[in-house]
Amino acid sequence: MRKKFLPYNLPDLGPEEEDAVIQTLRNHWITRGPLSEQFEAALASELGVPQVLALASCTAGMHLALLAQGIGPGDQVITTPMTFAASVNVIIHVGATPVMVDVEEETGNIDLAQVEQAITERTKVILPVHYAGQSVDMEYLNRLRDRYHLVIVEDAAHAIASRYQGQRIGSFGNITSFSFYATKNLTTGEGGAVVVPDPDLAEKIRVLSLHGMSRHAWKRYSEKGSWAYSIEDAGFKYNMTDLEAALGLAQLNKLDRMQARRRQIAEEYAQALGDLPVILPTEREYREHAWHLYPLRIKSEFLTISRDDFIEAMKAQNIGTSVHFIPIHLHPYYQQRYGLRRGQFPKAEKFFEQEVSLPLYPSMTDEDIHDVVHAVREIVLSHLA
Repeated sequence: MRKKFLPYNLPDLGPEEEDAVIQTLRNHWITRGPLSEQFEAALASELGVPQVLALASCTAGMHLALLAQGIGPGDQVITTPMTFAASVNVIIHVGATPVMVDVEEETGNIDLAQVEQAITERTKVILPVHYAGQSVDMEYLNRLRDRYHLVIVEDAAHAIASRYQGQRIGSFGNITSFSFYATKNLTTGEGGAVVVPDPDLAEKIRVLSLHGMSRHAWKRYSEKGSWAYSIEDAGFKYNMTDLEAALGLAQLNKLDRMQARRRQIAEEYAQALGDLPVILPTEREYREHAWHLYPLRIKSEFLTISRDDFIEAMKAQNIGTSVHFIPIHLHPYYQQRYGLRRGQFPKAEKFFEQEVSLPLYPSMTDEDIHDVVHAVREIVLSHLA
């Protein structure tokens, strides 16, 4: 057993991030300002898109994407139960109705064939989640968009480094929202960004993201700025800060290295655990997995240990894990509000009941990886049915 607890996730922060934040403090401008715009430009270049808006969170990006397009009461938004609450809450916040369909058994991604069956005359948006960092079938998704004249708002919280047919997620002509939360492949502590292909819509979202003001605060207070501003809409406080952007720029410079390490860890897990009675995550053809998560699934029918007990056994070995996610329809709020119930989305439920997210992050050492593998093998092999 390890002597020191291995956290489920740690951000990869080093001297580059420290220097970037210290320099920002010395510049005495810490909220939205020039670094936020530099980060937007650098991220747009990385993704191969015309423009990116840096925001307070992925949630903010999805919320503003729906709001700016007039999605509201009477409208339906199709999404997945296999996600965090934010994906559904933004639909509720604009007054629309979330409509969920089940997931693919293999990947945990939304089942697009079921999405097509669920489309009605009230459907205005499809909000897919690129679960764990493996993209949904973008070709199929965009066919649905074009055939039914729908809006796509991609929840790419896990997918900053994901590709489909060699093309980066975010570059398929849809509104795409990314997360830079502390656990993500690229972190700004808190924060996110949204890709908005339409320039007019992007400007509307930009205005909504800062109280509906016509000018950014740093432009009003700079030597070339003006004190005057106008409120053009009832906006929100959803902007990114320059402190966060400084972290983001430093992280972006080493994203390729961090991704290479994530992939290496995932490959070592696959090689070391492939002979056990568990289900390993796979990388589908034509897709490049971001390996935000490593969702191992426990085949309880072949073992004498449950998923929950497996998690406790890993903790006893001083190794942290997590679970992604408790499906939306199993939470009391959504059950009470929408009449959702257990058994409604059986594939999502089965996936959840089997799933354990193993530690996977760039700062893990080879010894850390060995300890995770050793613990998984020891627990599984000692509980064979």
